Amino acid sequence: MLSLLELLVLALAGYRATQLAVHDSILDPARGAVHAWHARRPESRVRTAAVMLIGCVYCTGWWLSGAILATYLLAAGRWDDAPLLVHGIEWLAVAGAAVLANRWDDSR
Repeated sequence: MLSLLELLVLALAGYRATQLAVHDSILDPARGAVHAWHARRPESRVRTAAVMLIGCVYCTGWWLSGAILATYLLAAGRWDDAPLLVHGIEWLAVAGAAVLANRWDDSR
């Protein structure tokens, strides 16, 4: 199970990754490419879902937090330390703390 310090660091990493993916100008060309791809077939549900995903801090933050947590657990050799249910709860905690940081940042 994650310590509070690990949870905090992973949540901050999730927050920063979400900001990078959704708002930072360095990824404007990639987001523009997805929007152009969607514009070619706007009736496509998959393309609409992709556009919605890259514009939503909650959606993107959820998946990025999960990827960061899984990467950390696998790299640290801690994947087998706890049942899968515990890792799911850790995912909820990391994503929840990251979204709190996003909400705080948006309110400033």
